[in-house]
Amino acid sequence: MSTLELQDVVKHYASGGEIVRAADGVTLTVSPGEVVALYGPSGSGKTTLLLLAAGMLAPDSGDVRFGGRSITRLSPEQGAQHRRAIGFVFQSFHLMPAVAAIDNATLKLLADGLSPARARKQATTWLARLGLADRAHHPPERLSMGERQRVAIARALANDPRLILADEPTGNLDSARSRQTLGLLSRLCRERGVGMLLVTHDRDAAHVADRVFDLRDGRLAEREDHAGVSALDLPTSDEATPA
Repeated sequence: MSTLELQDVVKHYASGGEIVRAADGVTLTVSPGEVVALYGPSGSGKTTLLLLAAGMLAPDSGDVRFGGRSITRLSPEQGAQHRRAIGFVFQSFHLMPAVAAIDNATLKLLADGLSPARARKQATTWLARLGLADRAHHPPERLSMGERQRVAIARALANDPRLILADEPTGNLDSARSRQTLGLLSRLCRERGVGMLLVTHDRDAAHVADRVFDLRDGRLAEREDHAGVSALDLPTSDEATPA
């Protein structure tokens, strides 16, 4: 069974007297342990698809299914429950300044209702796995860009999600850090059977993706010449290799 399914999804917006076709009959699946990369110019509808997958936006028509169940019309309580099964990784990290890495990594767990003690235990495990055990009490201002991204990844994975939605996760990283981050995310997804929908402009993302799609004017086109996953070096030197 697919983790995520979009079936003939349509989402249009009115803007400046024109209709913006953010999604125009999109059909897409993401299976457990599969990495799907989605490319497209700014304004092509990539972020809209992530919001639809997260249940934060309802389609005009079509269906979005998660684990075989429709999420197109969720109550606020159902929406919150659905999002507990999702890990978000963002380009801008969304870390709180002057707050220790461990506390940044627990934010989603606390919002999901875990006790502070349990949240810190789960977040500590992931920070250690990502090579940040000795940086757990450092605020973002004392972390490198790569370390900040790993804190954001720890936060996304700490609740053991079934799906990762990544919105330009390497946009603030140099090419070496980008390759390390992509390799790390893809390895973790495959180890844990977690599907990932990766919205990106990063050309290296295609090397870790099982399938690659281009989105233009709300329509998806799969790259038929994509050869599938090729091996990338996992993080080395100051970027941790997961245990």
